[in-house]
Amino acid sequence: MSSPKPDVTVFVPAHNEEGNVPLLMDKIARTFSAHGIAGEIVFVDDGSTDGTLREADEAARRYPFLRIVAHRRNLGLTEAMKTGFAHARGDRIVFLCADLTSDPEEDIPRLLGKLGEGYDMVAGWRQGRKDGKVFASRVANAVCRWLFDVDAHDMNWVKAFTREVMEDLTLRSDWHRFIYLLAAAKGYRVGEVPTPYFPRQRGSSKFGLLRIPISFLDVIALKFQTVFSRKPMLFFGGLGVLLMATGGVLFIYLAYLWLTIQTQQRPIFTLAVMFVLSGLQLFVTGFLADLVVTCDDRVEKLERILKRGAPAKGEAPDPPSRE
Repeated sequence: MSSPKPDVTVFVPAHNEEGNVPLLMDKIARTFSAHGIAGEIVFVDDGSTDGTLREADEAARRYPFLRIVAHRRNLGLTEAMKTGFAHARGDRIVFLCADLTSDPEEDIPRLLGKLGEGYDMVAGWRQGRKDGKVFASRVANAVCRWLFDVDAHDMNWVKAFTREVMEDLTLRSDWHRFIYLLAAAKGYRVGEVPTPYFPRQRGSSKFGLLRIPISFLDVIALKFQTVFSRKPMLFFGGLGVLLMATGGVLFIYLAYLWLTIQTQQRPIFTLAVMFVLSGLQLFVTGFLADLVVTCDDRVEKLERILKRGAPAKGEAPDPPSRE
């Protein structure tokens, strides 16, 4: 039999966080009690090889609102987030770290309070952070602000958002750090609130310097996706027309040379042909991509129709404790 539907879901992904789990669960439980929050915890163990899952199981015996889902192997934060979202039943979702660098007793009320001001998603802005990744984080956030025109200082940290936003997010590999940008790109109202940062006391960070170039490539892909995913002809067709126009100008120039000084420029002729053919190919690609988008729109429309006839949200039975 399913438990009553909670108002708030606190989602916590974890990988090898032994020693942090008991205190984290105690803090969340105290927060629920102190603020009268009808909440649940969805804890996703992402293939931990230490005692993380055992500690979570022990905490679940003390707190019936703790629900555990375990991956058999480490799949990464984005997959853990997908799993957590699939099992979340609350109308408001709070995403926290398992490493206790954030304090649930402070962050949960702050995030939910800001969310209650009419925002769809709220991000925590780390205060007091002094580790070696501060500079890289500032550069990454500055690039995101410039590319997406979003006024936020710390987009890859703790967050709170509505269920509507959660169900509207489509996550690809390593896109967990961009959910703030994805929500803003879809027109949701986003904001931020200062939250204290605490140095990690146990375990080690799962993110290294290799993430920086990967994040840069991902943010470029995200920008392309948000701008051209629904209008591929704007990109492919526009670039194709530009190349064909350039080839046409070269042909006019070749005709001028032939008519005036009776000379041929075969390299320029070859280049002009390449421009025209490449432009034509890109134009056709844009046309085909538009057809794909049209089919995708029809699939989304069908999904919306099917959802109207689905059971009410939150009425599904509790999931099994292991995946």
